[in-house]
Amino acid sequence: MNPNTPPLPMAWTNSNETTHNHPRTHHLWHLSFYWGRNTFFLFPNWPGNSRGMYGLGLIFVFVLAIVVEFFSNLKLVKPGSNRAAAVFFQAGVQAVRAGFAYLVMLAVMSYNGGVFLAAILGHAVGYVVFRSPIFKKDMDR
Repeated sequence: MNPNTPPLPMAWTNSNETTHNHPRTHHLWHLSFYWGRNTFFLFPNWPGNSRGMYGLGLIFVFVLAIVVEFFSNLKLVKPGSNRAAAVFFQAGVQAVRAGFAYLVMLAVMSYNGGVFLAAILGHAVGYVVFRSPIFKKDMDR
């Protein structure tokens, strides 16, 4: 371990690394929601203590949630297409959507209130833009 970096929780260290030389001075995760900006989500040491990086992280989670809603409503297979190719293509799109959804879930698992709100707002905006009848051409319903 690099002596200049803060100690990592046991879940983030290799079994070969020793952490007994570095006493833990703070916890990197919480067991309930909190509203501070000093958090880590998705990547170790990111966004860190910087307000700008925390804001960028919130924007990243927000956009990622919108992308999940985009992929949830994506219909690229046209009628009359090769059925086997269409199934495999849709499976690939579903895999990408699931990967992005899991990234949003992992970010929310940081238990940071701002990250949670960014994910919820991103899903809501994505729903309004890609699924709701507001932007559909046929507004019969």
